[in-house]
Amino acid sequence: MEFSVSITDNDVRRGGIVSLVSPRNPTPIKTVYLSNIDQTVAFPVQTVFFYEVPPGGGTPRFDATDRVRRSVSEVLLIPYYFMAGRLNFNLQTKRLELVCNNAGVLFAGATSSLSLNELGNLSLPNPSFRHLVLQTEGFESLPETPIFTIQVTRFKCGGFSIGFVTNHSILDGRSAAEMFENLASICRGEGMKTHLLNIDRSCIRARDPPQIKFQHTEYTKLAEATSLASSFTSPIQPSTSTPLPSLQLDHDFRMLSFSPDMIRCLKEKAATKCSSFEAIVAHIWRARTKAVFDDPDGISSVLFAADIRSRVSPPLPHGFGGNAVITASASAKVAVLGEKPFSFCVGMVKEAIERVTDEYVRSVIDWLEVYRGVPSTVNGNFFLSAWWKLPFHELDFGYGKPLYGGPVVGGMGEFVLLLSSGNDMGRRGGVNVWIALEKDKMERFLCHVFEM
Repeated sequence: MEFSVSITDNDVRRGGIVSLVSPRNPTPIKTVYLSNIDQTVAFPVQTVFFYEVPPGGGTPRFDATDRVRRSVSEVLLIPYYFMAGRLNFNLQTKRLELVCNNAGVLFAGATSSLSLNELGNLSLPNPSFRHLVLQTEGFESLPETPIFTIQVTRFKCGGFSIGFVTNHSILDGRSAAEMFENLASICRGEGMKTHLLNIDRSCIRARDPPQIKFQHTEYTKLAEATSLASSFTSPIQPSTSTPLPSLQLDHDFRMLSFSPDMIRCLKEKAATKCSSFEAIVAHIWRARTKAVFDDPDGISSVLFAADIRSRVSPPLPHGFGGNAVITASASAKVAVLGEKPFSFCVGMVKEAIERVTDEYVRSVIDWLEVYRGVPSTVNGNFFLSAWWKLPFHELDFGYGKPLYGGPVVGGMGEFVLLLSSGNDMGRRGGVNVWIALEKDKMERFLCHVFEM
């Protein structure tokens, strides 16, 4: 896949990096327990949002760089004081923990010699957009590495971007989106939208003793993950860099657009009531299986996040700020997926979602307590992430809604992303599918993915 432009170091000039601290950090220093779910996703997530100049070329109401910096340091970091903290690996418990030591959120302003229209289609994941994000690489140790960074980049056309890095072990997608919504609201002069924030993970601690009541093939045991090419970071070896690296030369990368009509066609083909998500997951799973697996007796699995906020009993407290997702999975023999009708694949995905009950979630947490595993993106299996469901298209920092907002990614065959469909940010029901596969497998995949 060719990108419209590849941003280089010469295209973006970054100013001085400052450390923003909380005005009300707890004293003495507070250490926050991180759940077993948090432990499985200890990696940074990079997102970037693009905003154009005001309509008619008018003068902006305020300088975005200064407004974002002040909004974070003066307001956001009061309730989100923990985002100025650092991760620590406790050698005694062999667990990650969050230390609220007010070490700071790193912030930088930058300028670019490019204009937004020179970047081409902003909805295409472009690894060079990493220049619009303040990276967390290069720190000597985990306790020195920030868990939250912000970069505001002004383009020569007057538009700007805001790039964020958040560590997934602290916030899941929904929690991160809520924090961004709060920051946007503060920048607009409307204050915090969320008035209740709960970072206590004790409600999802493992049971003592653990009670594993299901086979959790959606996770790989830590002992096995260290010897396999798992894309997820283990709790023993947390990463300070993104799990989605730069483009792999032996891979092909495609952004496939699924229009509302195509999605409607899939749902009709399912011959059962299902959501757009269930239909798309089933379709991509089936097409990718035909492309990737050669052994008809092999087992093909698709993994995806399942929100547990309302699935556990009692439900997680309102404003829960940690990771409230577990990995759900659907598995079947390769030959069966090819022979059975599409309705079978949809049914498997629906069953995977329905399987996530309170008892299943507790069993997952207990399994992770014993085995310290990670999502099982091995042996040809993949993780499908629905970024399109996050409300990024609503983030108004005072300049209107973004032209586009989404992840900064490279390419790995173990991840498929469902993204919002271009400048309409998914409002019209379309979905973009970003997928990376080895070149010969991509050719086979493209033969099957448009079989509706």
